[in-house]
Amino acid sequence: MKTAKYYLAAIFAYAIWGFFSLVLKPLSAYSSVDILFYRIFSCAILMLLITALFKRAELVKTFSTIKALPSKQRRNMLLLNIGGSIFLNINWFSFIYVLNQVSIKATSLAYLVCPIITTLLAYWLLHEKLNKVQWTAVGLSIFGCLMLSYANIMDMVYGIVIGFSYAAYLVSQRKNVGFDKFILLTFHISLSALLLLPFYPAYSRPVPTEKLFWLLIEVIAVGFTVIPLFLNLYALKRLNSSTVGMLLNINPIIGFMIAALVFHESISLLQMAAYSIIFISVVVFNAHYLLKRKQRQLPDRDNLDLAKEPG
Repeated sequence: MKTAKYYLAAIFAYAIWGFFSLVLKPLSAYSSVDILFYRIFSCAILMLLITALFKRAELVKTFSTIKALPSKQRRNMLLLNIGGSIFLNINWFSFIYVLNQVSIKATSLAYLVCPIITTLLAYWLLHEKLNKVQWTAVGLSIFGCLMLSYANIMDMVYGIVIGFSYAAYLVSQRKNVGFDKFILLTFHISLSALLLLPFYPAYSRPVPTEKLFWLLIEVIAVGFTVIPLFLNLYALKRLNSSTVGMLLNINPIIGFMIAALVFHESISLLQMAAYSIIFISVVVFNAHYLLKRKQRQLPDRDNLDLAKEPG
């Protein structure tokens, strides 16, 4: 039970993102850059307000903790957070562009590639250990992605760009421990907004006036950015980057179903088989957690039966 809530946090975060196309597709007439600008600016304003009103004590504590760090550790911490903001910016822009200008299936492939990249980065950079069953699950996932890229190699190219940027964010934040997660997320998003601000006058179009645009932007800012990113960082407090990365497959599996059932994008038998294999890989990768829970419960039942026996 110690890790159950962290698993649930990751599952909820990626399930939410699976439905992202439902609010993003209605904005396909707008520039991907404009959607990115207003999404991040809205998030930054909202989170700074929440921090100023309700999280001032945590903010002061975070600054005190950073000041108390040795200079090398403080520098590494700042690099992790600045790098995290840059990776988020790249991920958000590439995702919005590909979803609105290419296809939902291409973005789904991106978040199928991401868990593989995350697992490999975590293995090489963080030295996270995987057992043979988990490596088998990674192999299944790679096989499923290769099946999907067979029909359209460019989807794989887009997928690697989107997937690597988010994988790099996940791995960097796994080492970013000991700080309030909401304060860290506020920093990531606020820095993202500052990085984008110089580009706004040159690349933005006239400010949209449609009420639907602003309603959907606020839904994206709160429901599809702040909440799932916070749940994601919370899950990383106890779960390995590779585990969180593999759970990310929930996102594209839901996205794939929406592409087929809601937006009626053409789906081949090959794609259905590939997604089925990838779904199996998620179950196999996390089977050790389910088995551990089952084994932990069995002794309790045995002890209960013994307690009931006379003498």
